[in-house]
Order: sequence, then structure tokens, then C-alpha cells
Amino acid sequence: MKTLLVIKSSLFNGSGQSSKLVDRFAASWQQKNRGARVVVRDLAADPVAHLSAEAFQGFALPVEQRSPAQHAAAAISDSLIAELKQADAVAIGLPMYNFTVPSTFKAWMDHVARVGVSFEYTENGPRGLLESKPVYVFAARGGQYQGTEADTQTGLVRTFLGFIGLADVEFVYAEGLGMGEEAAQRALAEAGERIERLAA
Repeated sequence: MKTLLVIKSSLFNGSGQSSKLVDRFAASWQQKNRGARVVVRDLAADPVAHLSAEAFQGFALPVEQRSPAQHAAAAISDSLIAELKQADAVAIGLPMYNFTVPSTFKAWMDHVARVGVSFEYTENGPRGLLESKPVYVFAARGGQYQGTEADTQTGLVRTFLGFIGLADVEFVYAEGLGMGEEAAQRALAEAGERIERLAA
């Protein structure tokens, strides 16, 4: 059975524009892949704690040497990485907050990046340990940032995903959502067309 992992990072749960876009893609993807399942990780409804020094140090310890708090942090990390490994495709709803990713998504990244688990260092530099699969990022933004120095998201997310082995990344942008109703509707319509093509 094919599995799509959906990661939502909007503060507004399902009502955020990035969540609506990723939900639309998931519905189309599931329709095209009959019998497939969709697993949703909503980082607003169920946020991942920001990485602490204790948790970070615990990742490197043998299981029997971890404190209860380190066991809990490692269990969350293991669960997030397992979701990525088990998925055949990944769809991320990603709003832009103050020129970067939501802090909950950064916390997710910090728990997914585990040396020896999701990546390793070699003589030739880091190597991702996750099996490559399609990743679709639905970026919703109030202004127009794509292709400018202010777009700090695209490079960050693409680099991070490649770092853990997920190099097949496609971005779908819905920009100008805060620049008036006409601009917003046009952006959402264009994003909708891309979604239908990608889901097919």
C-alpha cells in the first residue's frame, strides 16, 4: 500500500493556506492512487518540542544510558524519522513567517537530523541515509519572494532535505496572498493547477 506523509506547519492548523494547498494535493494524490493511505503530521496540533541540550546529547548515548527525558526525545525523533522512511512520497505545507520557516517546522527538522540515523559523515562529507522519494513543498506567502534574496526558505528546505537523502524536491508557490483579493485568487488558482499536474 502506497503512503503519502503530509506535514502541516501552519499556526492555523487546517485553515491556513499552506494547509489547504497540501490537503488539496493529498486528496488528488489519493484519488489517483486508489487504496493508498495518507498519514498527517500536524505540527500546530501536535508540536515537536524545541531541541534541548539534554535531548541532543541523549541522541548520541546508548539506550540504557539515557535519562527519562532523553528516552522521550529519542522516541519522538525515531517516530518522525520512521514516518519519513515508511512514506512513498511526502507533502509539506509551509507558510513563511518573518522570512523563514515556522519554528515548529524547524523543531521537526532538528529531531529528524540524526547522525548515524538519517545522515552520516564520510571522508567526502555528509551523506543522507534516507531512501530518496518525491517531496512536494507547498509554500504559501503573503508577499512576492520567489527568486529574491528574501526567499530564505527554498534553499534552507531543499538543502536540509538533500542532507538526509531526499533530493527529489518540488516547490509549489502561492505568493502575494496578502496583496489583495485579486492577487491572492490568482496565486491560489495557479498553485491549484500545479497541484493537479503533480498529483497525476
